[in-house]
Amino acid sequence: MTVAEQLSALSAILAQSRIHSLFQPIMCLSEQRVFGHEALSRGPSNSPLHAPLNLFTVARQAGRLTELEAACRESACRRFSEQQLQGKLFLNVSPESLLEPHYPSGLTLKLLEQVGLPPSRVVIELTEHTPTDDFQLLSNALHHYRDMGFSIAIDDLGAGYSSLRLWSELRPEYVKIDRHFIDGIHRDPLKREFVGSILQIARASKAQVIAEGIELAEELAVLVEMGVDLVQGYLLGRPQELGVREARPLPVSISVPLAEQPTVRLNATIGQLLELFGRHQHLDALQVVDADGRPCGLIHRDAFPVMALSPASQLPHRYSAKAQGLW
Repeated sequence: MTVAEQLSALSAILAQSRIHSLFQPIMCLSEQRVFGHEALSRGPSNSPLHAPLNLFTVARQAGRLTELEAACRESACRRFSEQQLQGKLFLNVSPESLLEPHYPSGLTLKLLEQVGLPPSRVVIELTEHTPTDDFQLLSNALHHYRDMGFSIAIDDLGAGYSSLRLWSELRPEYVKIDRHFIDGIHRDPLKREFVGSILQIARASKAQVIAEGIELAEELAVLVEMGVDLVQGYLLGRPQELGVREARPLPVSISVPLAEQPTVRLNATIGQLLELFGRHQHLDALQVVDADGRPCGLIHRDAFPVMALSPASQLPHRYSAKAQGLW
């Protein structure tokens, strides 16, 4: 297909509003419900621009990316509202579109009013495919959306050019971990370390983590044990025109109860405590039980912040946590 033909196809898609919106569910594991949907866009099925990569690449090259993204948002919001789907609607937006100086402000808010969706149910999911240099301008743009009631998410954390700095600068409500770190996490301790670190930062910044790209029950089992609550991927639901209304049962191979929390005995060593906190990055505290298994106190992660940074092999395992006065 020649460049001229691609541009002609793009013009026809935009002129005729031939965007197809698909919805992929985001599930909340602890409550066994559909938390929301990410809206994904496709071109016409009989078009060479059907695939999103081709569609958005041509639009970017033609200088019409902002126009295309606006059309995708309109299609997604209307279809989401028509289906009366529950939960949040995640809309993909590129930083370059947000920073487009000639794009009229308030169009998305006006669209939501037309379809009957409050901004509080919409999450602007920032997708990063090109470098972002003007963090201050981007921050100002997103604060403008926050003031109108929208929430912010950063997509593909760990894969973009500056995603960690974006997290630090923008303080999003949601952070989506790039699927590279989810793929095979049950076989890769380093990936578990990465996800554990993300959970720690998220707890400090009061952000919710969404693990995307989950395709295997074994991957989901590890994420459940680590405390990831919001999940997305083919295992839980593929992108489709009709959104999901009810959560499907978890795969039978998932045997870790979500409500189950690890406990420690009164004579637990500091090494055992740190090993547990290391494996369960979501926990702020461990419950202490007596010899009969009855709760008798809590020990908080913050009780030993300095020691928690040391390798477990260098800790005084012969001393119990009780003897060290940690609870």
